[in-house]
Amino acid sequence: MAESKGAAKASAEPDFLQSNDLACEAVGGKVIFATDEWFAPAANLLKRKKPTFSPSAFTEFGKLMDGWETRRKRIAGHDWCIVQLGVPGQIQGLDVDTSFFTGNHSPCVSVQASCLDKPPPFSLEGDRTGMAASDAQLAAVAELGSEAWPELVCMSELKPGYSDCCHNFFKVNFNLRVTHLRLNMHPDGGIARLRVYGVGQRDWSSVSPQQEVDLVAMTNGGVCLDYSDAHFGHPRNMIGLGRAANMADGWETARRLDRPKYLKVDQKGILQVPGREWTVFRLGPPGLIRGVEVDTNHFRGNFPDSCRIDVCSLTPEEEAQCVGTEWNSGKWRVLLPPQKLRPHHRHLYGEAQLAPTHPVTHVRLTISPDGGVSRLRLWGRPTAPTAAPLANQERPASKL
Repeated sequence: MAESKGAAKASAEPDFLQSNDLACEAVGGKVIFATDEWFAPAANLLKRKKPTFSPSAFTEFGKLMDGWETRRKRIAGHDWCIVQLGVPGQIQGLDVDTSFFTGNHSPCVSVQASCLDKPPPFSLEGDRTGMAASDAQLAAVAELGSEAWPELVCMSELKPGYSDCCHNFFKVNFNLRVTHLRLNMHPDGGIARLRVYGVGQRDWSSVSPQQEVDLVAMTNGGVCLDYSDAHFGHPRNMIGLGRAANMADGWETARRLDRPKYLKVDQKGILQVPGREWTVFRLGPPGLIRGVEVDTNHFRGNFPDSCRIDVCSLTPEEEAQCVGTEWNSGKWRVLLPPQKLRPHHRHLYGEAQLAPTHPVTHVRLTISPDGGVSRLRLWGRPTAPTAAPLANQERPASKL
């Protein structure tokens, strides 16, 4: 992608990029209404993959763009769409990505939000290129009263889609649970992707106190706080929905350069190496962990040799103090001692393999020496099931 003329060094990326994308199509996010989709459909906004560009790709409606692009508006108003989050939760920040929209990006944007009791009874189906909302669709969406929803981002200028300025970041200060967004383009144009970063918030009222849940799942409020390396894939992928679609849908590190020239193993067959990689998660609800799953699905030639899991219980103040220190708190306790891992395999550990612990708030997964893990599941009973602790707390600074 080209840089803009006179490109300046990009500013540091915001801390909220550490959190989960609550709107991505991979977690069930979808666009359920759009005023206009002449050049490219609004569903493209939520694609997991990064935007691409093909100079020679055209349709009967014009240049094919990998994003949402409306026609040049010649009537009153502006274009907008409604996004249904795949995972309802508290939003911490947005990335409005204009990649490759260099002469046709939307000049300005604003974003509104709501928490609806139930999903609206309408949606968009099929390829919508060249289409606009019908009178019936406009009447149906009017029932939502979305023009009056609270504002997350006031009308703000967007930068064009050159590589050095295409990511338009907006920090959000909104402490309420959100299920739907209204993305407004002012007045028209194109946007490549919408990333909605935040922490999932589950309605725990329907969950039995005796029911075991995945305490670290993004749908239950789990969030990645820090990590040592994420060269090929972010650790937050491990707490996503279902099993991983491919290696890109997991956590994968670079190969460590401090690996011994000749490798040796101990009596358990575990490699004896000096290096390791780690990641730390805050659980959704604090809980007592009774079962662990470490899934190396798709990682056949690049799975870690071994892993271990440590746990602790931290206050918000203690959590903030751990940032920048590689989480070297003296409160960590071993939950799962080092375990030899296999390629492309679901490793299940029950109470027989787990050390006894009290209810915990944080977990650290360590892999040795490097490699990839597609999913991490921590099964247990919440000790505070009516709320997601720390969800409204200010996030500590991270390396991102």
